[in-house]
Order: sequence, then structure tokens, then C-alpha cells
Amino acid sequence: MKRFAATALVLALAAALAAPSLLSGAEPLPAPEKIVLKNGITVYFLSDRSVPLVSFRMLVRGAGSAFDPAGLEGTAGLAASLVTKGTAKMSADEIAEALDFMGASLSVSAADEFAHVGGRSLAEFFPRLMAIAADCLSGPAFSEDEFAKERSKRIDSLKAAKDNPGIAVRYYFQKAYFGGHPFGNLAMGTEASLEKMTAASVKNFYAGRFRPDLAVAAVVGGITKEELTPLLEATLGSWANPAGGPQPDTVPPLPVPKGRDLLLVDKPDATQAYFVIGSPGYPMGAPITPDAAVMNTLWGGRFTSWFNTELRIKRGLTYGARSSFESWAAGGVFTATSYTKNDKIGEMLDITFDLLDKAAKKGFTAEEVESARNYILGQFPPTLETNASKAAAYARLAFYKLGFDYYGRYLADIEKVTLEGVDKAAARLMPEKNFVLVVVGKASDVMPQLKKFGTWKERKITAPGF
Repeated sequence: MKRFAATALVLALAAALAAPSLLSGAEPLPAPEKIVLKNGITVYFLSDRSVPLVSFRMLVRGAGSAFDPAGLEGTAGLAASLVTKGTAKMSADEIAEALDFMGASLSVSAADEFAHVGGRSLAEFFPRLMAIAADCLSGPAFSEDEFAKERSKRIDSLKAAKDNPGIAVRYYFQKAYFGGHPFGNLAMGTEASLEKMTAASVKNFYAGRFRPDLAVAAVVGGITKEELTPLLEATLGSWANPAGGPQPDTVPPLPVPKGRDLLLVDKPDATQAYFVIGSPGYPMGAPITPDAAVMNTLWGGRFTSWFNTELRIKRGLTYGARSSFESWAAGGVFTATSYTKNDKIGEMLDITFDLLDKAAKKGFTAEEVESARNYILGQFPPTLETNASKAAAYARLAFYKLGFDYYGRYLADIEKVTLEGVDKAAARLMPEKNFVLVVVGKASDVMPQLKKFGTWKERKITAPGF
């Protein structure tokens, strides 16, 4: 335990030291070197010997929740969580103890389009960390005991989510917006799908979907290329590709709402009502990205945004109101969300729609646009300062084929954003007639306020699923 505490302190200090300020005009993400392993894994590498810390990230295309088998929603998420829960060589406890001793981290999770593997350790322990990662990826045990434990945890978490409307409203929105589209698959699964799963079905998904030839990785930190290349070949390079070619890994175009799709989820014991409104956004790397980023910063992306200022600061209706864009290769979604007392939800939605309409039809001012540009130019570069954030960025940029100069180009484009461009982005992206709106609250209190917005579908929060 003393060894862990000391190592954790060194890691914390190393992480802090690894975040120098960027000089004005500096490229926020240096170009990495490229290493291709014999099994097909492409690894992007940046050496930084300033601190004895190494971070690792890997994305596996086609292994995310969008590719869950029909009727077995949550398979990708459950498979990912079991990767580090035992192999033929090490039990789940032995893996956890080894990581704890080193003060290292290793995690596997399922996003929509890909599975994500991440790890971090002091440089002296990085070979051991990679050996454990390779063992987990090459031969996860998927034991019946660990499968049963993880499935039970997920079922309990889904039940608990219905007691937390702030979480539940996100799940209901995902289902309402995407419907039968693959992005409608909840990474946690559903109680019904989890009950149908077996350790064998999860293992089969892993065997077919986790392939090194579909993986892109990044390593950043205190190690040289001469040290790293043979280490990677001896560890991740030992992960063999399954027989046969890859399964399909493309996602169909995202659904487009037609009209107002309104859903009220009745939670009779709720004292507050939560909402999420969503409409089409834009694909990853689309030309509109800089204009949309400035627009969203002004409308709902920062504390002093229109949305938060009006709902929280001026009127005291909530403790937080925020909007954001999420983008994938196939498209994107704009969402705005907040919460208030049940008897104030009608007022809150009136304000929200007024602000959306104002942005779309009247736009912003030149002073506001300048403020948002400066905000992004000041806030964005520090998000790429640590080894871990650089590694994650390299993997993400390689996955979406955006180029490693993308963030430099993005910031240069932010500097060029004009009022006209921001107003055009708002006119295109602010939801007006076609959107999905989900409210979770006490129906008897909130429905009288909601009727003016249109015809609502109603569900009981106690009904199965989301």
C-alpha cells in the first residue's frame, strides 16, 4: 500500500509537470512518428522525456455498441468490461493487484463506433503494463463468475438510473432520438437484453469484433522509439487476428427528426423535471465545425452563455443549463439540457424555445463572436497538454482520418470565424420545427404546462426499458 501511495504521488506530480503552457501560435499537437506492428496495429508515437510517465490509447473500429448483435444490446459494453477481468494467466484480482502495485491504470470500454483501451504508468512500469494489456486483449477468460458479476452490476445500475432523472433523461433521449438506429443501443444494455446474454455470446462478440488489424493506437511519454518498438512487438504484436475477414463496421446515416417528437416520462415521486432537446448536428470534421463551436459557446457552451445566463443567473430556475454538439463519422447531434422544479418546466421550455428562435433568426453581435473566439482560443489548447490527452487525440484523429495538424487548422479557423458565419450556423443548426424533446418529471404536475408545445407520448418510468 505504501508503494502504491508513493507511486500515485509521483504520477500526480508528473501529470502536473507534463502540462506546460503553449506559446501563442504554437502547434497544439506535434506530429507523431508512426509504427506499424506485424499484426496490423498502427501506433502513433511521441517521445516526451520531461517526465517519467507514459500514456497509451487504442481504438478498435467496429467493436463499439453500434455493432451489438440484434436483441443483445449492451454486448459490446459488457465484453469490453470483462477484458480486464481475468485471462488464462491471471485472475481478475491478480490483474487489479498488479496495476495497484504499479500505480498504473488500464481500462477497456465501448463507445458507439469503437472500443477504447487506455492505460497509464510510470515509464519504469510501462513494459509490465503493456504485457498485462496484451495478455488481456489476446485471451480474456470471460469466466462465468466474472460475467455474472458484471451483468448483475449493470442490471443494478439500470435500475438505479430510473431513480436518478438526470441520468434517466439521457437514456430516454438516446432511445427516442435514434430509435432502431445502431446509435440507439445503450452501452449499458437493457435489463431484458442483459438477461438474455451468456458468457458465450459475449465471448463470441469479442472474438469476431476485437481485431488488431482494425486497431489504431498511440503512445506518448517518457520512452524512446528504440525502446518502444520491440516492446510493442513483444506485447501487443502477439495479439493474433481471428480467422477470416472483418465484419461490416460502417454506421448508416443518422435519423432526422420530422416535426416535434415529444416524450414525457412520468416519475410520480419527482420534485424536479429534467429535459433534453436534440436535433441534427454535423459529422466529425465538417467545415461548419469552427462556426458551430463559436455559436454553441455563445448559446449554451459556457457559464456566461445565453442559455445558462437566462435560466440560472437571471431567473434562478436551475443550477445548470448547457448545450453541446456530438459528432461521429456518420453525422452529429445538437442537444440542450437543464432541469427545474416541476411547476417551472413550462416557463423553462418557453425561455429555451425563445432563445433558440432568437439565435436562429436574429443571431449574435460582433462583440459576442469576438468573445467566444477568444474563449475557445484560450480554453482549447490546454486540453491537449498532457501525455494522456495527446495520446487520445492521436488515436481519435487517426480513427477519423482528420490529419494530425487538424487542431492547428481548427484554431486557425476559429481566429477567422465571422459574425456572418456564426449566424448562418445558428440558422442551420438551432432546432425550430424538427426535433426530439424528452421530459422526465411528475406527469400530473408537468403535463398541464406541456400541452401547449404539442402532442406528447407518455411513458411510466416503471415500464421496462427506456
